[in-house]
Amino acid sequence: MKIGGEGQIEERAAQALIGCLREVPFVSVELAPQIALPGANRPDALVWVQSPGAGRTIVAEVKASGQPAAARRAVEQLLRYTAALPGAYGVFVAPYITPQAGRICTEAGVGYVDLAGNCRIAFDNVYIRVEGNSNPYTERRELRSLYSPKAERVLRVLLCDPRRGWRLEDLAEEAGVSVGHASNVKRLLEGSEWIASGRRGLRLTHPEALLTDWAGNYRYDRSSARQFYTMDPPAEAESRLLLACDELNVRCALTGFSGAARLAPFVRYQRATAYVLERIDEVASGASVKEVATGGNVTLLTPYDEGVFYRVSSPSAERVVSPVQCYLDVRAVPARGEEAAEALLERAIRPTW
Repeated sequence: MKIGGEGQIEERAAQALIGCLREVPFVSVELAPQIALPGANRPDALVWVQSPGAGRTIVAEVKASGQPAAARRAVEQLLRYTAALPGAYGVFVAPYITPQAGRICTEAGVGYVDLAGNCRIAFDNVYIRVEGNSNPYTERRELRSLYSPKAERVLRVLLCDPRRGWRLEDLAEEAGVSVGHASNVKRLLEGSEWIASGRRGLRLTHPEALLTDWAGNYRYDRSSARQFYTMDPPAEAESRLLLACDELNVRCALTGFSGAARLAPFVRYQRATAYVLERIDEVASGASVKEVATGGNVTLLTPYDEGVFYRVSSPSAERVVSPVQCYLDVRAVPARGEEAAEALLERAIRPTW
């Protein structure tokens, strides 16, 4: 959501901060006059808080982003301000503040407030903690950018080989995207502090945090699903599907429980699931499965992006999506999907990290 210009966000930030402080019945709050600090720096907002027997200056640093990297910069600035203003308390303000950014502030002894009034402020005998306010400023634009189909191609490359250092150009080529697109993903990952640059190039520093966040934002329903039925066991139906795709020269790969059963056997399953790039009617006919409106036990997915086929493995004559892709897909399955996803994470994904 568009928030407005720099002056407007600073004004809203001051209002949000004052609104949180006024929840405390025994304090009075008012804006304080701006002052210049050493180095000609001016805080984004100064607030004077008067409580019984004591007064304190609250100095605020406002950022347009509440990602961890922005929070660290804000904390550094606030610590400089409070060093120049003895007794002052620093507060980071942003439209939306991620949980990780909030922890960074707490560990540094700095408060935080978002524009929806969620906050943590702790000084003297004042403690304010507000959570759960619906926030219209959540960084949906950045989430859309990070979890768009082309950006996800970059994420798959990084998560499938997280120990490798990548030159940006090589990463873009491997993912099949432009260098500019890879650079944008790099910027977003840096904002969350999930990636670092060094002599070996770009490398994930927190692959599990990235995978967990991606899974929370992953939309399985972007792929078009069609349901079919067969009286045969899943393994037989899967073999016929793969054979039919071979004969038709159609790109395909098992996923969901079909993939998890091969990558990290965990539970018995009764539904075969596969990505089929094209010509699904011909593939279904060749595999002798019949389309049904309800009660199907074979799901054929037309992928929302060909990136789902990255690092398809071929154990024996079978083709299975990468453990990362399988994790995302099986986690979206009701019933025992989360258990199967955890087994994949433990047995097939974490060992690569």
